[in-house]
Amino acid sequence: RFPAIHGNQIVFTYAGDLYGVDRGGGVAGKLTNDENGYEMFARFSPDGKNIAFTGQYDGNTEVYLIPAEGGIPKRLTYSATLGRDDISDRMGPNNIVLTWKDNDNIVYRSRKQSFNAFKGQLFVTGISGGLSEELPLPVGGFCCYSPDKSKLAYNRVFREFRTWKYYRGGMADDIWIYDFKTMQIENITNNPAQDIFPMWAGNKIYFCSDRD
Repeated sequence: RFPAIHGNQIVFTYAGDLYGVDRGGGVAGKLTNDENGYEMFARFSPDGKNIAFTGQYDGNTEVYLIPAEGGIPKRLTYSATLGRDDISDRMGPNNIVLTWKDNDNIVYRSRKQSFNAFKGQLFVTGISGGLSEELPLPVGGFCCYSPDKSKLAYNRVFREFRTWKYYRGGMADDIWIYDFKTMQIENITNNPAQDIFPMWAGNKIYFCSDRD
């Protein structure tokens, strides 16, 4: 599950470990090998040198970093252990790696300061660790920066672990744009169906939808 690609490299989760394989096919090799750990949501840095991922080793579900060719995970975040750290949590695990802002900063979604399991905020942590910085948004889910980093396309609700296909209620997600310069937010889909996984490419934003 959770594949990501950079150039000819693909990384994915299988049986709780991260594997790498060439996009042309071949034998997949293990990048992590912790007997009791669980690694998921791997994302390549823009330069392809590092992989950030969400890992659970001793109760906490945190953000980690390894070289793209594999290695010993480096823990980047430290938060309290909560029931929402359960891998099978109905709203997904905590501290999910979503994307990279640049080669030095990783964006992740956390519920560490929310009492509502449906709500999480977006944070940025550096590859050297330290205190995370919260993005200026009340809630957030999957997201992607514009090429010039001046805007962010994002979902407000993270509920991709729920079996709500064809759901048309009040929690159906849209694609929103936040402008870091004007601090304005715009709903660019505004559809009763679920619109998720925004990906910015040039002057277009691609996303998944079950509207049809």
